[in-house]
Amino acid sequence: MPSNAPASIPLLRFIPFRKKDILDMCLAEGKLSQEQQQQFKLQSDRIQKHFHHVFHPIQEQLKDLYALHDPDADTRLINLNTDQHSQTEQQPHMGIEQEDKTLAELLASLLNSANYEIIDRDSLQQALESESMFKIRLSVDLEAFEEVLLYSRGITEREETVSYCFGLFKKQLKFVNYDRVVLYIRFKPSDDINDLPPDSPRPGSIMLKLFQNVPQADIEMLFPNTQVGMRLMDKLLIGIPAIVSGGIVLTTKLGATLVLLGSLLGYWLGTHDQEVQLDKSALIALGAGLGAVAGYLWKQFSSYKNRKLRFTQALTQNLYFKLLDNNAGVFYRLINDAEESECKEAMLAYYFLLSNEQPISSNELDNQIEQWFAEKWQCHIDFEIEDALKKLSNLSLATEIDGLWSYT
Repeated sequence: MPSNAPASIPLLRFIPFRKKDILDMCLAEGKLSQEQQQQFKLQSDRIQKHFHHVFHPIQEQLKDLYALHDPDADTRLINLNTDQHSQTEQQPHMGIEQEDKTLAELLASLLNSANYEIIDRDSLQQALESESMFKIRLSVDLEAFEEVLLYSRGITEREETVSYCFGLFKKQLKFVNYDRVVLYIRFKPSDDINDLPPDSPRPGSIMLKLFQNVPQADIEMLFPNTQVGMRLMDKLLIGIPAIVSGGIVLTTKLGATLVLLGSLLGYWLGTHDQEVQLDKSALIALGAGLGAVAGYLWKQFSSYKNRKLRFTQALTQNLYFKLLDNNAGVFYRLINDAEESECKEAMLAYYFLLSNEQPISSNELDNQIEQWFAEKWQCHIDFEIEDALKKLSNLSLATEIDGLWSYT
C-alpha cells in the first residue's frame, strides 16, 4: 500500500458517460421545446458523423505507421523500391526512426483527444518506489527500453481491506487507482535486451498495451521485464523456521555423523593418532546423516521456490483481468474513445447553449456544465469549455459576439 497517496484527486477532463447516455440525459431534463429537441438530435447526429469522418484517416495513418512493428499482423510486408542505388543503407534506417517519432507524436495527440494524461517521469519513479499492493517486491529496469511512455485516464482513490499477522488482524488501506493505463514501449534496436520472455517482440519493435484498474504503486507489473522478488518479511518467514529446523536436524539426526566426520578429519590432519574404523554401521550412519542434510536443504529450496511461484501466479492472474488490448487493437479502442470524447464535449456545449435563452459567457457556461454533472449526476469533472466551443464554432453551430456565446 503506498503511504504517499494524495489526500485528494484532481479533477479530470474525462466524462464517464457514453455519448448516447449524454444525449438521453440532456433530453430527460425537459428544458427544451419539442422543436428544440429535434434540433438537438439533428445537430448531435451531425456532430457524431463529423468526428467519425475526422478520426477515420487518423486510424488509417496509425495502422500504416505501426504495420512494420505489429507482432500480431497476419499480412505480409512488401518493398516496392527496386532501385537499390537510389538510397544508402543509412537512409532507410533514418526513415524508420522518423516514422517511429511520427507514430509516437500521433499517438500522443490521439490520447489527448481521448482525455488521457501523461504519467511523467517523477510520477512514475514515485510509483516504482512505493510498496506494492500485492505484498511482493516488484522491480523493473527501464534502461532495457529505448523509449517508455505511460498515459492514464481516470484517477480514483479507493479503499481495500487487507489482512496481516497471519490473518489475525485487518485494516483499511487507501490507494490511488488508474482506471485506464496505456503503455508504449520501443525496444532498443540492438540485442542487449535482458530478462525478456522468449516470445517478446524483436529488438527495435514497438509494443502497445491497454490496462484497466491499475494501482499506482503496482505500475511495475505492466512491464514485460518485471522481476518478482521477496520482501524482508517474506525472507524472515522462510529463514527463521529454516534456522530453527536446521538446528533440530543437527542436534538430533546428525549427532553421530558429526562425531564420525570430526574423528576422520582429526585423524587425516594428524591431530590424534587413533585410527577411525569405517565399518558397516559407521557407513550407514554417515549415509543417513548426509541424506538428512540433503533432504533438509531440498525442502528449504522448494519452500523458497514455491513461495516465489505463488507470488508470480498472483501477479499473472491479476494481469489477466487487467489487460484490455494489445498492439494494433489499442489504436481501435483509442480511436473510439477519442471520437466519443470529442462528441460528448461538443454535444454538451451545444445543449447548454440551446437551453439558455440569452447569450452566455464561456466561463458561466463552463460552470453550468460542471455544476450540472456534480449536482445531478454526482460526477466531478473539469470540463474543457474552450475546446468544446471551438468545435461548435468550426461546425458553425455557435457564434461569439462581445465575449458572449449563442447557438446558431
